[in-house]
Amino acid sequence: MTDYAVVNPATGETLRTYPTITDDALRAAIAGSDEAHRTWSAPSTVAERAALVRRVGELHTERAQHLAEIIVREMGKPIAQAVGEVEFCTAIYDFYADNAEALTADEPITLLDGEGSAVVRRSSLGVLLGIMPWNYPYYQVARFAGPNLVNGNTILLKHAPQCPESAEALQEIYHDAGFPPGAYTNIYATNEQIEWVIGDSRVRGVSLTGSERAGAAVAEIAGRNLKKVVLELGGSDPFILLGTDDLDTVVESAIAARLENTGQACNAAKRFIIIDDLYEPFLEKFTAGLTAVTPEDPNSEDATIGPLSSELAADRLADQVDRAVAAGATIVAGGERNGNFYPSTVLTDITPDNPAYREELFGPVASVYRVGSEEEAVRLANDTPFGLGSYVMSNDPAQAARVADRLDAGMVYVNIVGADGAELPFGGVKRSGFGRELGRFGADEFVNKKLIRIGG
Repeated sequence: MTDYAVVNPATGETLRTYPTITDDALRAAIAGSDEAHRTWSAPSTVAERAALVRRVGELHTERAQHLAEIIVREMGKPIAQAVGEVEFCTAIYDFYADNAEALTADEPITLLDGEGSAVVRRSSLGVLLGIMPWNYPYYQVARFAGPNLVNGNTILLKHAPQCPESAEALQEIYHDAGFPPGAYTNIYATNEQIEWVIGDSRVRGVSLTGSERAGAAVAEIAGRNLKKVVLELGGSDPFILLGTDDLDTVVESAIAARLENTGQACNAAKRFIIIDDLYEPFLEKFTAGLTAVTPEDPNSEDATIGPLSSELAADRLADQVDRAVAAGATIVAGGERNGNFYPSTVLTDITPDNPAYREELFGPVASVYRVGSEEEAVRLANDTPFGLGSYVMSNDPAQAARVADRLDAGMVYVNIVGADGAELPFGGVKRSGFGRELGRFGADEFVNKKLIRIGG
């Protein structure tokens, strides 16, 4: 889909449409971003750029309710979670503003031989293209644009076609924060236009968060044009339970880890791998707790899950569950789909030849597996094309450390869920992509780490 429109997933009503950018306007946007890099970024100081980024965060706070209401109608996020997303964005912008000087500071190198000195100096690359998804319309932008504007890069931002109103609101925030024209530019571009944007010599890097298919397509184009690319793609994160002194608390954590954003989070727990002696009690408590959470009007302050983001998303999830059952999986509990509202569902008996074993289920559907040992748990956790996040629950610290070391994933959370932070790097391995966002590692992705060697 390349037509930009706000289609309320709770009702199916098209609320507003936006025209895609013309080729001439897109060329002008690229030129303007390049001009801003040369005339604004080059003479500006880190402190000046950090102050602008801080103001972006302040405007998120000031407009939090308005921003949240936009994404409720764009992609169905429950209103309380939508406000929480906006608040997290402020924390991200504050982190990069607070730490701008340290993150961009020169890094001396101790010489092994010869006189003089050597230093690595971080400097901006130029124009960057961000291609953002629908599931976190503000957060995804914050973790890309925040550090890169502090670094002095300029941003072209293509949002998901179903998020044009939030894209418009972000453009207004960057303008109102004081960024000059061209520093941050929203573009309602088509996929075909994006191909030649990536090929433009003035565009120095690309960051995409989205599907495997989109990531592969963008990486191919970027590779042909020798452009740096960061990809944050899908995940089928394992939640491994090997031991606990408090099963009820673990179950609560498991439910929270599955249902965040109506289950539409790349790093949500999706495969629950349970040691044999805890499997039956866990399954009973988890099934009861998960399915007690029912889809609600996302405008309700009490809503935990709302509709899936679109009819296409609901169709895809329903098809995945149908194919899983046809291949031998068991629906332990779960109701019938109602429009774009999909009930919390628990699947078991998923074997390696079942398509659900390899796929990412993007919605409130949990797959539960029984294992007989730590070794089997690790093997099953790693037996996936993905490698984004993972969760380990154990009351044995040595065991938890062993398992964390052996998991083939970009992130491991031990005895905790919902612990993402602006200072913590986010990213994966395998088909979950490469590169990192957030923290100092995210700030270092799109900079020229220039060596300056001075003789004695």
